[in-house]
Formats: sequence, C-alpha cells, structure tokens
Amino acid sequence: MNSPLSYKDAGVDIDAGDALVERIKPLARRTMRDGVMAGIGGFGALFEVPKRYREPVLVSGTDGVGTKLKLAFALRRHDTVGIDLVAMSVNDILVQGAEPLFFLDYFACGKLDVDTAAAVIGGIAQGCEQAGCALIGGETAEMPGMYPAGEYDLAGFAVGVVERTGIIDGRSIAPGDAIIGLASSGAHSNGYSLVRRVIERAYGALDAPQVYEDFHGQQLADAVLAPTRIYVRAVRAVLAQLKVKGLAHITGGGLVENVPRALPAGVQAVLHRDAWPMPPLFSWLQREGGVLEAEMHRVFNCGIGMTMVVASADVAAALACLKTNGERAWRIGEIVECPPGAPPTIVV
Repeated sequence: MNSPLSYKDAGVDIDAGDALVERIKPLARRTMRDGVMAGIGGFGALFEVPKRYREPVLVSGTDGVGTKLKLAFALRRHDTVGIDLVAMSVNDILVQGAEPLFFLDYFACGKLDVDTAAAVIGGIAQGCEQAGCALIGGETAEMPGMYPAGEYDLAGFAVGVVERTGIIDGRSIAPGDAIIGLASSGAHSNGYSLVRRVIERAYGALDAPQVYEDFHGQQLADAVLAPTRIYVRAVRAVLAQLKVKGLAHITGGGLVENVPRALPAGVQAVLHRDAWPMPPLFSWLQREGGVLEAEMHRVFNCGIGMTMVVASADVAAALACLKTNGERAWRIGEIVECPPGAPPTIVV
C-alpha cells in the first residue's frame, strides 16, 4: 500500500508560506497610512478614499519588472527589484495626477525560499514608503514545476486617487510650452533583454568577474540593478504649486514612444540631446553593444525617467521645486506645432 501523500510531498510547503507572512507583517506595517481599514491577513484589504477629495476619481495601474529579474537571479541580489515593482506602477498612475493610495503584489515561484521572498517583499515595502502608499495585501504562489529552481516572477498593482478637476490629460499643451526632464536612476526596468545581451557579449556571462569591478565609482552590477526612481513626492510637490500640463513616464519604448502619450494632436515635442548628461551606463551599453542612437532612444530612457510639460513662464519655479525635493532636472525641449506627416517626438 502506498504511503499517504502531503502537500509538502507535492512541492508546496505551507509552513514556509506561513513563516513568510509573519516575516512581512512588520514590513507592511511600516507602510500604513490614513485610509487603511484592513490590510494583510484577510481575504481582501479595505481602504477608505480620503475625505479631503470632493470628486475623487480612482486611477489604477499594473506592471512587472521584466527580464531585469534575470540579472537579479544571476547576481543573487533580490533586495531592490521590489522597489522596481512599486515604481513601475506608481509612476504610471502619477502621470494622471494621482496620489498613490495602496499597492498589492503577486510573488510566484516554483519552490518558496523564505529569505529570498522576504528580501523581495522588503524592497516592495521600501518602495511603498517612498511613494507614500500602503502595502495593503498580496499573494505568494508556490507552484512546483512552473519556474526553474531559484527563479520567481513578480507583478504589482497600484491604486491612486485624483480630484476630477485635477486630472492631467495633456489637452492644454500648446506650442511654446516647455519640456522638463527628471533624471533617471539608471535603466529602470526597461530594455533588459538588450542589457543582458550586451553584458554577455562584453564579458561572456551575466555574473562574470568584470561586473563586480569599478564602474564610475560603483560596480557595474550596482549600476544595472539600480532600482527605478520613484517620482511621486517630488512631482506632487510641483502639482501643489503650479499647473502641470502633461507628464510622461519613460518606460518601454523610451523617449520617442512615451513622450507622445502625453501630447494632444497637432503638436510635436522637440528634445535636445545636449540638454542633459548621458549617464555612463547608457554610453557603455551603446558602445559595447554597437547600438544605434535611434535605437537607444526607442529602448532606453537615456537618463530621463519622467518628462513634465509646463508653460515656459513656470520652468524656473518647477525646476526649483524639483531640486528642493531631491530631483535633478533640466529643461530638455519645447512643444512646437507638428509639421504635416512628422513624428510627434524628435530628438535633435
């Protein structure tokens, strides 16, 4: 007679899952904010929309980290990809003027390693603290046979709120307006299939000794895994002071495909390549990969993680506010009338 089987025999360790929940509870508690009615532990989390909003409109977003995770696996660094996960969603909803309220995560793996998962979720909690939103719930899925040993996948979900009259939709953007660029912290979470290919071409392997050598004052490993910058606090400080006509989060598609998403018909964004410094990481990727300039602007943020459109008269005030709130930013272009048949964004 066969011996009785348990869930653990099938590859799912319920005790490990319970241990993870206990590890992350204090991390989630650090992110709590006004509005949280019930968080981690229940079947569903409860959140009350802040009463200061007269006509609240909810804004939601979801994203992952993509193949940047492959680098995290190879370099055995798991403490920053959670920040990436939060950043990709909260920056997306920010561009419509939303205040991020809460975040939920989905962590999936073949076999749960509590230490690795706790490091990842610790990064998620850190990202939520930076964004001012609550880590209100999530899901950890242990699915034997679905993922290679030592690997996992992540998805994140953010919900924010904006006053109906404060929604940023780009409709007021007009020729003569200025474009401000906010510095990125690196490649953020886009273009990593190409990043990995360049590293492998240059050094033969993602974890080659050279990635731990000095690279402009840090390891190349640190440069390529630098977490996506979260712009929430600085941008919301600008929103409180002056009219922002449009915002664009520079993600997949780079500058030339994301800036147009914030523009109305009939205008063109002209970006001046010499208006901001190209970070060393992008210069290295372009050189080692032989990547064409046009391809760089289609794939990477090239040093600009978010763009902001304001009236020319408001540029100085916006730049001063961003600097006060810890952001490096530059006037990188202007809005002009779009010539017939011309692309909505050009880099000159």
